[in-house]
Amino acid sequence: MLNHKKFGETGEVLIILHGLFGSLDNWQSMAQLFSKSLTVFIVDQRNHGKSPHFDEHDYGLMAADLSKFMEEHGIQKAHLLGHSMGGKTVMQFAVNYPHMIDKMIVADIAPKYYPPHHQQIISALSSVNFKEVGSRKEVEVILARQIPEPGVRQFLLKGLTWKAEHQLGWKFNFKVLKEKIDHIGEALDGHVYFTNPVLFLKGEHSSYILEDDIELIEACFPMSDLQEISGAGHWLHAENPQDFSQIVLSFLK
Repeated sequence: MLNHKKFGETGEVLIILHGLFGSLDNWQSMAQLFSKSLTVFIVDQRNHGKSPHFDEHDYGLMAADLSKFMEEHGIQKAHLLGHSMGGKTVMQFAVNYPHMIDKMIVADIAPKYYPPHHQQIISALSSVNFKEVGSRKEVEVILARQIPEPGVRQFLLKGLTWKAEHQLGWKFNFKVLKEKIDHIGEALDGHVYFTNPVLFLKGEHSSYILEDDIELIEACFPMSDLQEISGAGHWLHAENPQDFSQIVLSFLK
């Protein structure tokens, strides 16, 4: 059963899925805002946060996890919002379970194949020896040797947890995510043609969705719209939450 938090009791259901190495914690403030007019579920995907750890990690399995989650909570149909890896999950869900989606928001990811590009982060995370560090600050110093961007370091540090007294570790299943990292960039599996409204959001300074991707997006999602979040990179919901939330709520209304 996927770990989750629920915000609000009225209105249509919105389910939010985080990206790679993230967790539902990344979306709590946004969920509280959305819950004024919607019933919002934020979910830890497999091998992340407090959800179960498995040896397998791919989009077909994550879409199946989401289907089971909706069945467990008696949700027949919902709006879906996914960021990065979560965006790929909701797009795969649209291939496998289109009847369970109302509207869909895909944040800063396209339905294409992405070559492996997390090597720097994987290398930095691998360099942390939890037998030798005892504080968040020590972990940050090690990460800073390979990750110069403070925002990326802070995002990854949210994945720290106390596994036992005086023993830090990652919430996410780093061993499996490292082994299966090639799956994260995979294109969608199956024939993609989803005709409900879909909103794609890209960060102004992000290169995850390019001009060349628009033709593929429109072929797969003919009722889609692409909007840009100004002043934001890949973590667009954190870098410009005001514009992000306004555009999402406008789309869902």
